[in-house]
Amino acid sequence: MGSLDGRTAFITGVARGQGRSHAVRLAAEGANIIGIDICADIDANGYPMGSRAELDETVALVEAAGGKMLGSVADVRDFYAVKSALDAGVEQFGRLDIVCANAGIAPTAFRETSIEEDLEMWTAVIDVNLVGSFHTAKAAIPHLIAGERGGAIVFTSSTAGLKGFGGMQGGGLGYAASKHGIVGLMRTLANALAPYSIRVNTVHPTAVNTMMATNPQMTAFLEAYPDGGLHLQNPMPVGMLEPDDISAAIAYLVSDAAQYVTGVTFPVDAGFCNKL
Repeated sequence: MGSLDGRTAFITGVARGQGRSHAVRLAAEGANIIGIDICADIDANGYPMGSRAELDETVALVEAAGGKMLGSVADVRDFYAVKSALDAGVEQFGRLDIVCANAGIAPTAFRETSIEEDLEMWTAVIDVNLVGSFHTAKAAIPHLIAGERGGAIVFTSSTAGLKGFGGMQGGGLGYAASKHGIVGLMRTLANALAPYSIRVNTVHPTAVNTMMATNPQMTAFLEAYPDGGLHLQNPMPVGMLEPDDISAAIAYLVSDAAQYVTGVTFPVDAGFCNKL
């Protein structure tokens, strides 16, 4: 028996990376998965987003882990698309217990940027990371309350949501601002939803071995602006974590083992936040 047998989890940004890892891990613990991904590129982001083929691969991996998954194409910037996909999943599986607001981008440029580029990057990252997290929670909360079983929401923030780094470009500033904003969203919802036994937390990874951290645009940015990459300098002897490392924290936070853990900023960062 798994720790999440019979429960249903909603995960955004599920086509690859951390979202895929979370889906497979929670499915292995017994959860049904409702997953969405944009499956299209965002011009300001500078690196390719997940594809429909990758979303289908996530579904196959969940099924191989013994779970069931409804995977849909939806953009977290579009509230009604998020709500429609989630509602369809709840209709199929009959309940909602867990929410992982994971979708995010980190636009960068390895050269001096114009004000127009900065504004475009800022808007894109705020809309995906922060507005998208709000949309995810807003669509999910009515289902969690209606279930009368409590529940758990975990927002994916970052070490950049606890420390001030990221450089002067619109993308880096927007990333840090969005990830800090998610903490405010989490803390407010943790208080508001506590009477329903719905727990709300954030997880704060250091750099993780996914496309966000390893794409050519990010690599060139870190070479051009080394001060912007402090999040890669971990006190423990590891350059990057693996998605599974973050999924282990997610699995704990949404389980009954953490039934009284709420309002917490949970670093999984190899000591990074303690260092700075």
